[in-house]
Amino acid sequence: MTTAGGPGDVPAAALAEPVAPVGRGWTAALALANGAIWVGWFGPLQILLASQAKDFAPGTGMSKETLLAWVTGAGAVVSLLAGPLFGALSDRTTARRGRRTPWIVAGAAGGAVSLLLLAQAGGAGSMAVGWCLVQLTLNAAFAAVTAAVPDRVPRLQRGAVGGWLGTAQILGVVGGTGLATAAGGIGAGYTACAVCTTAGVLPYVLRYRDLRLARADRPAWSWRSFLAGFWLSPRRHPDLGWAWLTRFLINLSNSLVLLYLLYYLRDRLHHADPDQGVLVLTAVNSLTLTATVVAGGVWSDRVGRRKPFVVWSGVLMAVATAALAGWQTWPGAIVAAAVLGVGFGVFTSVDFALMTDVLPKALDRGKDLGVINVANALPQVAAPALAAPIVTHLGGYRVLYLVAAVIGLAGAVLVGRIRGVE
Repeated sequence: MTTAGGPGDVPAAALAEPVAPVGRGWTAALALANGAIWVGWFGPLQILLASQAKDFAPGTGMSKETLLAWVTGAGAVVSLLAGPLFGALSDRTTARRGRRTPWIVAGAAGGAVSLLLLAQAGGAGSMAVGWCLVQLTLNAAFAAVTAAVPDRVPRLQRGAVGGWLGTAQILGVVGGTGLATAAGGIGAGYTACAVCTTAGVLPYVLRYRDLRLARADRPAWSWRSFLAGFWLSPRRHPDLGWAWLTRFLINLSNSLVLLYLLYYLRDRLHHADPDQGVLVLTAVNSLTLTATVVAGGVWSDRVGRRKPFVVWSGVLMAVATAALAGWQTWPGAIVAAAVLGVGFGVFTSVDFALMTDVLPKALDRGKDLGVINVANALPQVAAPALAAPIVTHLGGYRVLYLVAAVIGLAGAVLVGRIRGVE
C-alpha cells in the first residue's frame, strides 16, 4: 500500500493544509473512482430511467415526461440531503482506514446493490424508491471522493487535479450511457453500471492510504451544533455564497439541456434512433470536454487565476444552449454538444478549484463541499419543475433552451461578485 505524498497514517496530517504535490498514480486512481460513480448516475439518467418511465407511464395517468420528472426530482431531493450529511460524517470519522475511504467503499457497494434493485422495478413506485436509494448511496461515495482533494492536494495543483476529475466525470457519463445502450435491455444496463461502479473504486481504496483523524481532534458531538453546521452564512462567507450561486445557475442550465434530451431527439427532431442519438451527442460532448478540461485547469494553476475561466466558459455554454433553441436540426444538436463540451470542460476543472479555494475550515471540508455540491443536486429538483410545464404548456423545447441559456449566462456574470479569489 502506498500514499499520495505523505504519511497517510499520521492523524495530525488530516487537518493540515497540504503542501506536497500528489502523484500521477494517486490522481489517476481518484479520478477512476469519480468516473465510476458517474457511471452509476448517468447510465440511468441518460437512458434507463427514461426507458422505464416510457414503460410505466401508461398505468399512472401521467405522461412519460411528467413521470420522469417526478422520479428524478425525488432522487434529487435525497441527493440534496445526502451530500452534506455524508460529507459531515466523513469529517468526523476516525477509522483506521481514514476519514474518506470507509465512505467510498460503503457508498459504492450500496450504489451497486441499489442499481440492481432498480433493475427489478415493476412500476413507478418501486422505480422512484430504487432511484432514491441510488442517489443516497452514491452521494456517500461522491462526498468522500471530492473531500479527498482539499485533504491532499496543494492549492496550486487543484486546477489540474480538478481537470482530471472532470475528465473522469464525462467519461463516466459516456461510459454509463454506452453501457446502458449496449447492454441490450434495462436489466442488463443496470447490471453493467453496478459492476463498473464497484470495480472503479477498488484501485484507490486498495492502493492508497487515507489520512486519519485523531479522536482528540474530532469535535464533541451534539445534534444542535451538527445541524447548525450545515448553514454557511452568505454574510459571513460571501465568496462561498456567490460561488455556490454561480455553480447552481450554470448546473441548472446544463440540467435543463440534459433532462429531456432523449425526448427532444425523438419528439422534436424525429431522429430515427434517439437512444443512439443520445450516445452520439454524449460522445461528441465528451471529446471536446476532454480536450479542454485538463488544459483549462493547468492553465488556471499556472496563471494563478480562476474567475476569468469560469466567466468565459459559462458564456460559451449559454451561447451553445441558445443554439439548441434556434437551430433545431440534427447537425445543430451536434455543434451545440461540441461547444457545450468546450465550455463545460473549462468550467468543471476551474470551478472545482475555485470552490476548494473558498472553503472556510479544514475540519469541515467534507461537509462544506457537501453543501457546495447541493448546487449540483438542487438543479435536478428545479430542472423538472421548470422543464415539464415549459415543454408541455409554455412553448416547447425552443422556449426551454432559451430559458436555460439565460440562466447559464446569469451564472457566468455573477462570478464577478467573488472578491477573495483572482
